[in-house]
Parts: sequence; structure tokens; C-alpha cells
Amino acid sequence: MVGDSLVSVLRQLRSGYELRPKRFPQSVVLCGVRDVRDYRLHSGGEIITGGSAFNIKAESLTIGNFSPNEIRRLYEQHTAETGQRFEDDVYPYVWELTRGQPWLVNALANEACFKIEADRSRPVTRDLIYQAKENLILQRVTHLDQLADKLKEPRVRRVIEPMVQSSDSTGAMLANDDDAQYTIDLGLVRRGPAGLEVANGIYAEVIPRALNAQMQMNFEPLQRTEWYLDGSGRLDMSKLLEAFQQFFRENSEAWLNGYEYPEAGPQLLLQAFLQRLVNGGGRIDREYGLGRRRTDLLIQWPYPGGVQRVVIELKMVRGSPERTISEGLQQVEAYMDAVGPSEAHLFLFDRRPGVSWQDRIFRRQASTAIGRAVTVWGA
Repeated sequence: MVGDSLVSVLRQLRSGYELRPKRFPQSVVLCGVRDVRDYRLHSGGEIITGGSAFNIKAESLTIGNFSPNEIRRLYEQHTAETGQRFEDDVYPYVWELTRGQPWLVNALANEACFKIEADRSRPVTRDLIYQAKENLILQRVTHLDQLADKLKEPRVRRVIEPMVQSSDSTGAMLANDDDAQYTIDLGLVRRGPAGLEVANGIYAEVIPRALNAQMQMNFEPLQRTEWYLDGSGRLDMSKLLEAFQQFFRENSEAWLNGYEYPEAGPQLLLQAFLQRLVNGGGRIDREYGLGRRRTDLLIQWPYPGGVQRVVIELKMVRGSPERTISEGLQQVEAYMDAVGPSEAHLFLFDRRPGVSWQDRIFRRQASTAIGRAVTVWGA
């Protein structure tokens, strides 16, 4: 409830307070994502704060997320009742995907145990949880659909766009604490050691997919995964990224014109391009957050000889391109060390006024401080 309807309810509760218990409820519970004192209500041209409209509150209770141990205990209840066990690596993976968000924790297990794998003699595996996660995202179940709808709100966009854009504007976002706190209260983000972070792994996938869903649909008739496979069934990343470079040069202005998240548009366009192609059998893991000044993508593509793992780091050019490349190589090296990929790429978007396409489009080989090969791309 918002606006005048919420003001009306709060005023009725306040006026009925003195009539308790004979002519008004003795106790009322309001359940929402924010404490009522934090609301800023607009009514008849005036701003009414939640505290002044409703100063008869007895207590505020916060229902937090599950801890890793509580996730295990919850799932073990299923095992006790049905005999179907969860493999040990499921628990840390569920924590990574959900960070204990109660709806997500339950929805993953429900999808895995009752919709995908009903045979109680078969254990729930990490791969099964991954498939459950993909199903929830693709089905756009109510919870995730509502989350996607929140991304349209200006207050949410002001927080999320710099994160997707690989911005370093942590200080600015934390200074505008009302927007940040609102987005935290919605459960979209949380405060991490390097600034604001997307709240959990599932939201980290839902956000860019929701923002570039139309882009993915537009790519469908234009691109085919088989165009970018080599003779061994691996993705030819050089051919793929070269094709995106050319597409971006020819079409980015038209595709990004009027886009709701214009500053993050280039990164989202590349992610849509990759998602459309990788949907044919692989997966993309994403990591980003305010203060990190980059977006890390890990493509995992199964082929007859194993699994191809490709790191792609996205950065916006801020100031000197060479300094951005140097900084990016250090960051790529750290991410490569964490995930052990087959190959790595650093993709730069240069949106500075006056820079020609001839200077923006390039490809070069580089290496990190300890000699790891990285292909650097510009657009």
C-alpha cells in the first residue's frame, strides 16, 4: 500500500487506538519490507512521515534470513520425512545462491524435490539445484517477477545501475542513503566489505536477465550458437567477441536509445548477446558490486572433451585507457586465480565523448603480472 490509501489506514489505526478493546482490535500486526517509521508519504501536497502518522507502535520485529546451519536443518527435515537426502555440496551452493533468503531456500528445494526429481531414492545433487534455479528464473515465478518489476523504480535504478555499470561510485551511493536503504529493505542488495552488493546469487542473475530480456529476444533471429563452435564443440570466443564488436559498432546507438538503464546499457547488451548464445547448453555466472569497478562473467560450456571455462571481465574506460587496461589485468588475474579458467578476456567500453570508433575498436594480446595470457578487447 502506498500514498493516500496507506495514510488512510494509518490514520484509522491511530483514531481507533483509544477505542480498544471493545470497539477496535486490541492488537494489529503490519507486515511489510520496511518499518513504518521509515516511510515518506505524500498526501495532498504534504509529506507525512510514517512516525508522525503512526506513533502508537509497540514493537518492530525483523524476520531475518536463514543461516547456513538453518538451511541444513530445514532440508534435513525433508530427509527425515521422505528418506531423500541432499549431497553435502548442495548446502554451500544453496547458501551461495540464496544467502538464506527464505522464499528462495524453500523454492529451490521444492522445485528440485517435487517438480524435477520425485524419486526419493535419488539424492538431491548440486546439478539438480542448478536446474531448479534455472527453472525458477525462466518461469519468472511471482517472487522473481515482482523483483524484476522493482527495477523500474527510479530509487532502485539509482542504486542498481552503477552496480551493473561497473561504477566506482560507492561513496555517492552510500551518501544517498535513503535510496540505498530502500533497496536493502527490498532485499535486492546488501552491504558488503567493498560497498553495496547484490543480495544473493539468484538475484545477481535475475537482475541483468530482467534488464536485457528484450535485447535477448531481439538477438534470437540474428544469432545462432552453432556459428561460434569450433571442430571440438568448444566456443570460439575470439570469433564470438569479434562479432559482438562489429554488432556494437553498427547498432549500439539504435539499440540503447531510450533504454531505461542507459549508463549500464553496453554491459547489458554484451551480456544479452552472450546469454542468447550460451542458452544453447552452457551457463554464465556473474559477480559485480559497487566499489569493485568491474563485472566478472564466468562462462561454463560443456563439450565432448570436458567443460570450457572462460572469464570475461567488463570495464568502462575512466580517464586513461592504458590505466584501465593495467587495472583490469590485475583484476582479471585475481579472478582467474579464483576460478581457474581455460582462457580470459578483458572487454573495455569507451563511451568518452569525441573518441572515434577507429580508436575504440581494437583487439590485443596482453599478460598479467605473473604471465597469464589475456585478450583485451575495445568497443
